[in-house]
Amino acid sequence: MQQDLVHVTLVVRDYDEAIAFYVETLGFDLIADTYQPEQDKRWVVVRPRGSKGCSIVLGRLSDPRQEEFIGDQTGGRVSFFLQTDDFWRDYKLFKERGVSFEREPKEESYGTVAVFKDLYGNLWDLIQFT
Repeated sequence: MQQDLVHVTLVVRDYDEAIAFYVETLGFDLIADTYQPEQDKRWVVVRPRGSKGCSIVLGRLSDPRQEEFIGDQTGGRVSFFLQTDDFWRDYKLFKERGVSFEREPKEESYGTVAVFKDLYGNLWDLIQFT
């Protein structure tokens, strides 16, 4: 038996601002952006450039109670882990594009890592494993 984690959902305020951040700022690929009239919503999927792994479904909030979870979907813990093949290239590029880093780069036994915030405040590790 084989199973794969295909998508995770990230609740966002607005599709277009989320697409702009993930595609233009982080350099992700836009995999899908399809309007679904029967539900009056869009199916928006992004994934790190060149990756064949798990992608992110950008889901616009659909209930007022979801507002409080935007940017805090894991209670302040790092939510996502973005692995790179060149930490310093991506770190410098993200800084140039205005990405806010919560924790500066650090050499750990497992690799080089820094923590950044997405446009809503969710925490991400940018990591290059050794």
